[in-house]
Amino acid sequence: MANLRAGLIGLGMMGRHHARVLRSLEGVDLVAVADPGGDPHGVAGDLEVLPDVHALIAAGVDYAMVAVPTQFHTAAGLALAEAGVHALIEKPLAKDTEGARALAEAFESKGLVGAVGHIERYNPALQSLRARLEAGELGDVYQIATRRQGPFPARIADVGVVKDLGTHDIDLTAWVAQQPYTSVAARTAFKSGREFEDLVAITGMLSGGIVTNHLVNWLSPMKERLTVVTGEKGTFLADTLLADLTFYSNGLVKTQWDDVAQFRGVSEGDVVRFAISKPEPLKTEHEAFRDAVLGKPADIVTMQQGYATVAVAEAAIESAKTGQTVQIEV
Repeated sequence: MANLRAGLIGLGMMGRHHARVLRSLEGVDLVAVADPGGDPHGVAGDLEVLPDVHALIAAGVDYAMVAVPTQFHTAAGLALAEAGVHALIEKPLAKDTEGARALAEAFESKGLVGAVGHIERYNPALQSLRARLEAGELGDVYQIATRRQGPFPARIADVGVVKDLGTHDIDLTAWVAQQPYTSVAARTAFKSGREFEDLVAITGMLSGGIVTNHLVNWLSPMKERLTVVTGEKGTFLADTLLADLTFYSNGLVKTQWDDVAQFRGVSEGDVVRFAISKPEPLKTEHEAFRDAVLGKPADIVTMQQGYATVAVAEAAIESAKTGQTVQIEV
């Protein structure tokens, strides 16, 4: 069987990583790259840098990776759908819900595989966490809290921190819990002189009653990527920078010291950091999409799921503007 012919549009900070992974992918040949801004990182190799998505389509690709700025996702994706080309589009799926809905409908109507690059789903720590929650290792889940903080990235110019970093946490939370959001309330701040927010605090509710909290900013000198899930039997802590998963269990040993015991709801138990395999998330994401294009069972982030994430992000932005909790249709 001939290898799949893959194309890449967008050769910026993320595009260079997609090019590297596509070249390493079994059963795939990277045959065309495009970027109207050229090739700043020198990733094209011996391939001609094509000017736009239409030239990429004309090169005869089976599927395309779209890594252009968010504001161009909808136009590029719709052109690929019209041409019958499967596509994996970087997150967020689109700049707004209208564009995200249009993409989801276009790929579905054409019977094409369309996916969104919510890479955190492929982080080994979160994949292990989801499996353990599904197996009931935490019992009833009460709360999912995330912290995603770091310096401002020069690569982002067309969306704020909610739609860029925040969509990671929105998607991974709904995916880990296997429950959609029903409401969000948020507050934002604008501290770096840009038109878009660079800090957000979001409180949400999932359909099963899980309370969520997300602290996200581009204002911290340190980088932090944590997901904390608290439930009936203890707490899981996933550090996605290191792909580590740690479990803090509720203790079964009664605290004998009365002055200490009266201040604690649960007692301290064992702490276990799991030894888990740590493949590169970006490669796992591409392998899943390749398999989906080949018609094999694959765990991809569908465009409908990507649309739902954009809708939650927009609800958070609306809440910050109005000061009101925003209900989300499930």
